[in-house]
Amino acid sequence: MPVINLTQPLVATLCLTAIICAIFLGHELKRAIIPAIALILCIILLVMHTVQLFGFADVYGQYKQVLSTSMILDFGFVLITYIAYLWIDDIEAKHRNKKSIDNSLDWFWSKI
Repeated sequence: MPVINLTQPLVATLCLTAIICAIFLGHELKRAIIPAIALILCIILLVMHTVQLFGFADVYGQYKQVLSTSMILDFGFVLITYIAYLWIDDIEAKHRNKKSIDNSLDWFWSKI
């Protein structure tokens, strides 16, 4: 059985809720480190599911569909947290009058 089975709706909803709470907290505190921690955890989860699928194929072979679906959801979570990290980093940079890590999404933020 996979360590964290994201195909179960309750588990996926709890993970998404935790990510949204981290994004909200980072926005309120104007700290980019909070969504960065969520991003690192999502990447660790993605690596863990990938290792389970490809590294231990003999042990987890019967869970191939579950792990593949979990990896797709992991990619979605990584995308959400990465964009949130860039957004909150921009907010923190403007709040503290310092240079942002990446300004490549300025065109996107100006449209919102």
